[in-house]
Amino acid sequence: MESMVKNAAGRVDTRRAILSRWLDPDETTLAVLLLAPAAILLGVMIVYPVGRLIYTSFLDLSLTSGLPARFAGLANYQQMLDDPVFWQATWNTILITLITVPGALLVGLGLALLANLPFQMRWPVRLSLLIPWALPLAFAGLIFAWFFHSEYGVVNDVLGRIGLPGVIWFNSPRLAFAAICLAIIWKASSFMAMIILAGLQTIPRSLYEAADVDGAGRVRQFFEITLPLLKPTIVVALIFRTITSLQTFDIPYMMTGGGPGTSTATLAMYIHQNTVSFLDLGYGSALAVVMFGLSMCVTALYLRMIRGSERAS
Repeated sequence: MESMVKNAAGRVDTRRAILSRWLDPDETTLAVLLLAPAAILLGVMIVYPVGRLIYTSFLDLSLTSGLPARFAGLANYQQMLDDPVFWQATWNTILITLITVPGALLVGLGLALLANLPFQMRWPVRLSLLIPWALPLAFAGLIFAWFFHSEYGVVNDVLGRIGLPGVIWFNSPRLAFAAICLAIIWKASSFMAMIILAGLQTIPRSLYEAADVDGAGRVRQFFEITLPLLKPTIVVALIFRTITSLQTFDIPYMMTGGGPGTSTATLAMYIHQNTVSFLDLGYGSALAVVMFGLSMCVTALYLRMIRGSERAS
C-alpha cells in the first residue's frame, strides 16, 4: 500500500515538473517552442516537396504510357547525359545567367545612384524603378517580342528611320538570344536598383563629408566608401538575381518559345515541356533536380564569398 502511494506521488511530482517546465521553460525549451512552427513550415513547404522531387526522379513515370510507376534507378539521369537538348538548354541557361546578372547589376547600380542624388524631385525617379519590377514576366516578354518584331516592331522602325535595314530578329539564334538578354536585363535591373538603393540609404552622410574635407573626389569616394559599404547588399542582390536567372522561363517562352529550334530554350522551359507537354514526370523531375542542384551550388558559392569577406574584415 505504501509503495502504491509513493508511486502515485512520484507520478504527480513528474506531471508537476513537466507542467512547470512548459509554463516556465528554460532557454533550451523556449528555443524549441519558438522554432518548432518555423521548422514544421519549412518541412511542409520545402523539405517534403524537394524530397518527393528527388524520389520521383528515380521513377519511370510517364502519364501517357498508362503504366504504373516503377523504380528506374539512374535511368533518367543516364538519358539526360545522352540528351543533346538538355545540354543545349543548360548551356543557354548558364549563358543567360553570365550575361544578364552582371548586366542587371551594372544598370541597377547606375539607376540606384541616380535615384539617390540629392535633388528635390527624387520620387518620380524612384517610382519609375518600380515599373519594370511590377510588370509580370510574361507581359514583359510580350512587350519585347513586339519591340523586336520584324514587320511592325519599334526596333526595326527606329533602324529604318536612321537609314539602316530591318532585321528579322527571331530567325537568327544569336539575335534572338541577344533580344532575350536585353529584355531580362531591363526587367531585372529595377530589382537590383531597389536593393542597392536601400543599401545606399544606410551609408552615413558624415563619411562623404569627411572625405570632402580630406579632398577626395567623387570617383575616389565611390570606390573607397560607396562600393565597400555596398558589398553585402550587392552580394544579397546577386544571390537572388542569379537563382532567378537560373530559373528563367517566362520571357524567353513568350518571346521565342525556345526557337529557332532549341537555340534559346532554357532548362526551365525544357522541364515544362517534359512535365506539362509530354507528361513524363520521371524525366522532368530529374531535370528539375539538376536545376535545383545548380541553384544550391551558386548559393553556396555566394555564401562562401560573404563568409570570406566577413573574415577579412
